[in-house]
Amino acid sequence: MSKPSHHYAAGSKIRRGEVKSSVSGYNGFALVLVLWVMSLLTIMAGSFALTMRRESAIVSGIKDNAGIIAVAEAGIAMAEMMLMHPDQNKRWRTDGNIYEVAFGDTKARIRLLSETGKIDINKAGQPLLQAMMAQAQVDEKQQAKLIGAIMDWRDQDDLLNIEGAEKKEYKDAGLKYQPRNKPFQTVDELQMVLGMDEKVFNWLEPIITVYSGQPQVNLKLATANVLNKLPGLDADMINTFIVNRLESDKNDLPIPEFPGSVLGGATASPNETVTIVSEVQATDETTALVIATVVKSDTATAQSEPFKILKYQRNPANQESLFTDSMSELVAKQYVEPQLSD
Repeated sequence: MSKPSHHYAAGSKIRRGEVKSSVSGYNGFALVLVLWVMSLLTIMAGSFALTMRRESAIVSGIKDNAGIIAVAEAGIAMAEMMLMHPDQNKRWRTDGNIYEVAFGDTKARIRLLSETGKIDINKAGQPLLQAMMAQAQVDEKQQAKLIGAIMDWRDQDDLLNIEGAEKKEYKDAGLKYQPRNKPFQTVDELQMVLGMDEKVFNWLEPIITVYSGQPQVNLKLATANVLNKLPGLDADMINTFIVNRLESDKNDLPIPEFPGSVLGGATASPNETVTIVSEVQATDETTALVIATVVKSDTATAQSEPFKILKYQRNPANQESLFTDSMSELVAKQYVEPQLSD
């Protein structure tokens, strides 16, 4: 009976070894599993932290952008206020000069442009259109076609101007529309004219209008960009006038007359339409830009709203920044925000 007992004892030792080895194996597996789980949790925690940082940055960016847009919009309201300032010498001008206002660490630049200081594509005669288009970056044949197509779009008949375009030409070009035979309602409508492309339109947009209502340009309020597109004006004369006009603004003097003009003296109407450009630059050099075209309301019918908005844009793609070196030369006056309430 002793042998079987010895056999069982030996067998018991083997099984205990196997159990010990098995437990050790399980412990190793459990350790690896724990390491895997910890690694996974670490990756998840890092990913979550990165996501939160990104979302925080996005939210912060949106908040900051909303803040500077609000300041830019405040610049529009400020310009409207300064257009009505009771003191003529403190009233902001609509000749393209720039006014700079500091709102703490944020800087705003505001530019007012009279629409009478631009070329009205509804009223400009053929000679003025030719002078304007002569400086566009297209050949003479394309210039003539664009001038003819513009005149055919805005006139009331179906008679074809030289190099122009009426119904047949639009149909032959595969277009699903035809000339309105009415005045342009917006500057953007010019893009529909046969032969007009994006490059030429972007070049024209800053110098044209549909709000002037005059065949001539008010030279006293025109920018250098517009004046250089007009016939019969000397470049040196234009540069001298721009400098003198800026100095008159800085010194609270009346706008000087443009000397020796061959185009005559078109003047602004009582309810002058003005485009206000307001751009804000934050301390990190991020910017926001708002443009509003406004006209003074009839006070008899709009007591609470002194200005009516005709067009409003945020951050338009083709607008030149007011913080370039060339624009800095046009800064007439600088303010700290509280000064404007004096």
